[in-house]
Amino acid sequence: MKEGIHPNYGKSVVKCACGNTFETGSVKSELRVEICSACHPFFTGKQKLVDSGGRVERFNKKYAKALKK
Repeated sequence: MKEGIHPNYGKSVVKCACGNTFETGSVKSELRVEICSACHPFFTGKQKLVDSGGRVERFNKKYAKALKK
């Protein structure tokens, strides 16, 4: 391999929007993320529904009609 063309790999601090921080390895010294394992619904078990334009309500109405048949 050529010398001097590869970035230095070292410890990095990851900061989440929820306030959680942890260390990992990266070529950057600091990484900022929007979601991490401390606030992700898959890991926490808490699901947040973002209903834009009543989509969830419309789906529930449509599904209720299909069950009645």
